Amino acid sequence: MKAYQKRLAFVAVGLAALGIATALVLNALNSNAAFFYTPTQVAAGEAPKDRAFRVGGLVRQGSLQRHELTATFVVTDTARDVTVAYTGILPDLFQEGKGAVAQGRFDDQGRFVATSVLAKHDENYMPPEAKHAVDQAGKTQP
Repeated sequence: MKAYQKRLAFVAVGLAALGIATALVLNALNSNAAFFYTPTQVAAGEAPKDRAFRVGGLVRQGSLQRHELTATFVVTDTARDVTVAYTGILPDLFQEGKGAVAQGRFDDQGRFVATSVLAKHDENYMPPEAKHAVDQAGKTQP
């Protein structure tokens, strides 16, 4: 085998390895990406039924119910509501009337079951996705 053939084979093997590594990284990123949807988008059927996503907005006043470690609450963008069930310890700053983002998926009964819940971290902060959702819903209401 001549020198240029060895270099060509080495470059071809390197490009093939790079292509396989890129495909594996893109596949991992795609399968772990959780896109944000507002309650209005969820009600319109825009949210995926077969994979995890995030839903956010304000936690409706009076909607928080606890049964042992399972908490059920309603996230709203003031136009539509999504009922969320979460098993675990809610963040310390989680409150009714404040912003929250829940990540999870729909179960077989059509309930949104969260695997994680994020809450605001100070008096003036709301997660950007939740603030945008509330702002957009406010613009569409008469």
